[in-house]
Amino acid sequence: MLPKTVFYYGSREEIPEPVGLVAGPLTMQFEPLTGLVRYIRIGDHEIVRAIYAAVRDQNWATIPPRLSNIKQEIGKHFFRLSFDVECRQGRIDYFWRGEIVGESDGTIRYSFDGEARSSFERNRIGICVLHPIAECAGHPCRVQHSDGKEESGTFPRSIAPWQPFYDVRKISYSLAGVSAQISFEGDEFEMEDQRNWGDASFKTYCTPQSRPKPTIVKPGDRVQQSVTLTLQKPVRAVLPVTLGRPPQISISTTPVMQLPPIGFCLARSPSPQPSAPVGERETDAFSQGQVERLRLLRPAHLRVDLRLSSGDYQSILESAIRQSEALNASLHLALIISNHAERELRGFVKLVMRLKPRVSLWLIFHEKEESVQERWVKLAREILQETGSALIAAGTLGFFTEFNRNRPPADSIAFPCFSLNPQVHATDMATMVENLAGHAMDVETAREISPKPVVLSPISLRIRQDIEGPAKAWTTNLPPDVDPRQMSLFGAGWTVGSIARLATTGHIHSLTFFETIGWRGVMESESGSPLPDQFSSIAGAVYPMYHVFADIAEFPGKQIQPTHSSHPLITEGLTLFDLKGQRRILVANFSNQAQEVKIKSGTCEARVRYLDETNVERAMLEPEKFRSEAGEKCASVAGKIALRLLPYGLARVDID
Repeated sequence: MLPKTVFYYGSREEIPEPVGLVAGPLTMQFEPLTGLVRYIRIGDHEIVRAIYAAVRDQNWATIPPRLSNIKQEIGKHFFRLSFDVECRQGRIDYFWRGEIVGESDGTIRYSFDGEARSSFERNRIGICVLHPIAECAGHPCRVQHSDGKEESGTFPRSIAPWQPFYDVRKISYSLAGVSAQISFEGDEFEMEDQRNWGDASFKTYCTPQSRPKPTIVKPGDRVQQSVTLTLQKPVRAVLPVTLGRPPQISISTTPVMQLPPIGFCLARSPSPQPSAPVGERETDAFSQGQVERLRLLRPAHLRVDLRLSSGDYQSILESAIRQSEALNASLHLALIISNHAERELRGFVKLVMRLKPRVSLWLIFHEKEESVQERWVKLAREILQETGSALIAAGTLGFFTEFNRNRPPADSIAFPCFSLNPQVHATDMATMVENLAGHAMDVETAREISPKPVVLSPISLRIRQDIEGPAKAWTTNLPPDVDPRQMSLFGAGWTVGSIARLATTGHIHSLTFFETIGWRGVMESESGSPLPDQFSSIAGAVYPMYHVFADIAEFPGKQIQPTHSSHPLITEGLTLFDLKGQRRILVANFSNQAQEVKIKSGTCEARVRYLDETNVERAMLEPEKFRSEAGEKCASVAGKIALRLLPYGLARVDID
């Protein structure tokens, strides 16, 4: 029997509870695992989403902090915290001491005092401040520079491709009748629009991007910085209206939207088996049991990536054809071209004419361009027309930022395409949930760039890597694009939130999630995880997210109604309905606390089936039996259906 935490979030380690803090009229949380202060609020309103410090190496990887010697003095209206932090990874050995002070007048000061203990290359060391999107986007602010000059500005409403503000010494803005000022010391700071990478925040950070990087750090090098938040006096008391109350889910009857087609990526690098020679691939053939389970998800398409410049992709395409035929799904063929694209494409077309894959969408990328230029897209369409009438998407293998900074012409012939993942800058679960809103904003800004609906491909939990070639042998550590939360209840809940947020933008061509089988998939291989201590899956089992996709696939209606959560950082919902008036509502609890959630459903009777710690192992091992269960009968009371969601639990609510 695996511990609850593995089913919760894929790890055997307990995550410490955040510490609630008060500084006069402000409330916030301190995370003892990361040293991060999150959700600095007055009433329900966020003034600052987070303040934290980071050590980032020459590849922009954040070195995990290890906190110790935490000392705290917490009063009713003030606090003082201090702690030691070690950041060690590879050649990097960095120590810093943090201090966070909150005063009864609402002043908060975060101090960083660091020293290198080894020689290494870094891109950034120091404090970052995250500004919330809901309260800031489109609203005015005032920036003071290091020379004392001030400028009036506005937080961008649409996602800014480049930094909105440079050389930030102080920034001021108002919300809920309160004026806040944030001051920075110890380095030159500037701001970026983190929505470019799917984050739901603006970030003011140190070391400007204009400086050369990476920079060599030598033993004994010191960094001392501080950030101070102050409120203009007098401060008007703001009482919370939503916080402290149970979450509620409300469903809008308009606008009615169509659920976008949902597909999956084919497994690119199956997990190496303990008994297999280093680097050997598993067979690409599904077992009959896997075929039956994957068919139940009714994938609209399967994505496979082909690097045409390698010339060695025929076997990959042949495998993709076999798998698409087994699952009765069309292919989204992602073609990665080079400057020799015409020769590559003509050779590829000959192979396609012989193998005759069932292609519903071509995705065009260039291996040397951040976002593919329109000339390559036109060339690809001209040559690929010989194979039939499949549509074309084009864009970037990277993030929305590459697409945003290299915008196609408004009359481009291709659907825009980019990938999404929730942890470019941070890996904690709270950030992943926050960034569901950032992903939706990527789509909204893409709408302003192109009138064509967006192809979101792929959507993954971590940054996608190693797009082609044989599997690496990961014998001691997980690959960097594998997240143990893939097989967890949290991973399933995040999936509900992702589909709900993206689909209700109304500007989606298709969604491509995860992979079919393996570490990055919706179900485990029959041989299981080769690193069970780090990825504690069950051989041959499905992951909890499998049931999310199955619940959507088996419902007869593919229309959705916008579903709103009063506490979107705690719970989220997705509502499907059909022409007969049936509704299916999926609700997810993102938190480690049981939640009493009410759905404003009107007078009705429903059946509720839970997926949580009480039945998740059975649901993973015997998905067919679990799926045959209709759930418990439940009647609304005062027009609301009451749910009790256990930590990271999900509910499926069927209403006739």
